[in-house]
Order: sequence, then C-alpha cells, then structure tokens
Amino acid sequence: MTQRAYEPARPTDFAVDAEALPPSATETATFGMGCFWGPDARFGAMPGVVRTRVGYAGGTEPDPSYYSLGDHTEVVQIEYDPDAVSYADLLAVFWANHNPMSAPRKRQYRGVVLVHDDQQREVAERTRADLESRTGQSVETAIEALDRFYLAEDYHQKYELRSTPVVADELEDSYGDAFVDSTVAARLNGFVAGHGDRDQLEALFARLDLPPAALSEVRRRL
Repeated sequence: MTQRAYEPARPTDFAVDAEALPPSATETATFGMGCFWGPDARFGAMPGVVRTRVGYAGGTEPDPSYYSLGDHTEVVQIEYDPDAVSYADLLAVFWANHNPMSAPRKRQYRGVVLVHDDQQREVAERTRADLESRTGQSVETAIEALDRFYLAEDYHQKYELRSTPVVADELEDSYGDAFVDSTVAARLNGFVAGHGDRDQLEALFARLDLPPAALSEVRRRL
C-alpha cells in the first residue's frame, strides 16, 4: 500500500461534496508534468475526477518543501471514479499535456508517471509504447513506483482558484483545512483556468449557494 504524508479530509459544506465518493471508493493517479498548478486545474475540470491536490514525490529526501525540494518532483495527485473515467483516460491527458520527448532541465519539473500498483504500471508502459510507435520518437518520461506523496503548501493548492479571490475567499471561509479536498474547489479551479465547458459550469452552479459576484467571475473566466 502506498504511504501518504497526510489523510485527506472529506468536506461536506456543499451537497456536491457531501455526495462525492469517499477516498475509499476512488482510485488515485499521480503524475509529474512540469509546474503542478496547470495540471491541477486541467484534471480538476475533468468529469469523473473527484478530488485533486498537488505535492512532491519521486525522491528520497524526507519532508520536502517548495524551497527545500531535494530530489523530489512537483506532482499532481488525482482521485477519480473508475466507473466514470479510466486510468488510460487520465494518461491520455497526461501524455498530451507535457513534452514526453524531452529530458527535463530540472528534476523538479520532470515528466513522470508514479504508479500505485502493477496494473497502473502495465497501462502506463503500454500507452508509452503506443506513443513511441505513433511518433517514431523515444519517450523520455519515466514510469516509477510511488513511494510517498507529500502535500504541498496551502498557497499551491488550487492555485488558479486562489488567484480569483472573490471565489476562493468564499470557499476557504466555508471549508477551512478541507478546501484542498473539495470536489467543488477542484472543478472551479479548472473552470477559472479555462478548462471544462459551459454545460459543466452551469450544472455545478445550479447546485451551489455562492454569491452572484463569485459566480459571475467564474463565468467570465471560462
């Protein structure tokens, strides 16, 4: 069993979160694909994804932090509903949204699939081989076993949403420490970054009791 450096909360302020699958009913994927802010938003808007968080993994130094990263990599961790989205679906987004043919300049931003079990490794290796076959190029992205995931500092979590204070402040007041593990926060983080579509946005808004100014700001960003 993969170790974690924390235990995820299960926020219940909004019905969307209360009805979301608990961590015990989801599966988890962990990817490094450059700066973790963008992938956090991209996956957060994806149907079937339940929760996202960013952190550090793939190294050996204990207790990494942003300013003392050691040999770790910035990663996004995704909890997803396997009945709604597959690991292969997540990998398709992963391969399409970083440069797998280029070796990283810094280990901090390298492309890496950190697999949680043998089944994930098999799928990751197959899709990497398919990509090499289609392109005729060698893929530099590594596939490694995840040893431990360390949650990044609060200011990195849902960064795009935090950059929209009229929305983020409202949610953080409601959630407190559970903000990072909110399905609502994951979706809105993706929407303010321009991911998702209008139908997804309006379906979520129909179930949220947020101030009109906050809703208007998210609509403006999509």
